[in-house]
Amino acid sequence: MKNLQLIGLFLVVAGSFLPLVHIPIVGNWNYWKVDNTLAIVLWGFSLLTLVFILIDKTKPVRIMAFLMIFLFVFTIVAIKLKSLNYFSFLPFKSWQSTFAGIVKLSWGWFIAFLGAVVILLASRRNINADKNNIDNY
Repeated sequence: MKNLQLIGLFLVVAGSFLPLVHIPIVGNWNYWKVDNTLAIVLWGFSLLTLVFILIDKTKPVRIMAFLMIFLFVFTIVAIKLKSLNYFSFLPFKSWQSTFAGIVKLSWGWFIAFLGAVVILLASRRNINADKNNIDNY
């Protein structure tokens, strides 16, 4: 299951470099352009996950996968709220929501979420395999 976890980790890291947000005229933004601090936190989580995978600690790997998913959801909510706040100078709420709607999430989120879910599912299988091995002794 280590290989599957490493593939998931690769997908998470690769997803952070893919386009996550599309803003017309400005272009596509990856995690680093969205927020530097959140990108560093994600890469720190990825590094810790790699260490836990290599030393074969399944519970910390699952915890890190949950933290990555939480970070992704937090970032998406923050992007949506920030885009609404960015256009708050417009006089009507309908205009604010219309202009905020031009900020679109891109396909990179799918890859990042997929990687975190793969890590989570692979670590779950690894825990079940460990329980079966304990029962055999």
